[in-house]
Amino acid sequence: MSDRSTRRPRDAAATKALLLRAATEEFAEYGLAGARIDRIADRAGVNKRLIYVYFGDKDALFDAVVDDQAQAVVKAVPLEDGDLTQFAASRFDYVLANPEARRIAIWRAFERAEPTDAELASYRERLDVVAAAQRDGRLRADIPAADLFAIVLRMTESWLSAPAGLRAAVEDEASSARRLSEHRSALLAAVRSVVEPPG
Repeated sequence: MSDRSTRRPRDAAATKALLLRAATEEFAEYGLAGARIDRIADRAGVNKRLIYVYFGDKDALFDAVVDDQAQAVVKAVPLEDGDLTQFAASRFDYVLANPEARRIAIWRAFERAEPTDAELASYRERLDVVAAAQRDGRLRADIPAADLFAIVLRMTESWLSAPAGLRAAVEDEASSARRLSEHRSALLAAVRSVVEPPG
């Protein structure tokens, strides 16, 4: 029996998933410019040629990681009925539990000016949901939907992206469970005060 006939067929989906996971780790650590195809292949345990076969080049692989992360956030952090307070709670919890997602988002903002089609579609859908909630009187309508959503989005990362000096000001408690719980409560109170209709 020849060597070729005894080899198992390659599982393309599994290999792509391994590469995507390895690329996520690499890009989260080094960004697009600092990431290396060789390291991604080593992390995945596959030949680097397969990166080009399945994804194209490093830029296309980065875009695939960004889209994968965006889809994961949308799935894990729904915006049901325009409830921005629940959205803020879910997003804070998700970003806290998935630090790679935040690092990828930071690198993406720093190294890529244009959104991917998937990112654009996701944000448009969410803005439509916010605008519908404003029309129904469930969210304040005196602030445009895009601005209201952008404000809440940034609020969800207010402690996690706070300056090192501010975090150090609370000494060893900066990332303790108690400090994070306190901040989460403060975050939700602040979001409610921003998004709820007056009166």
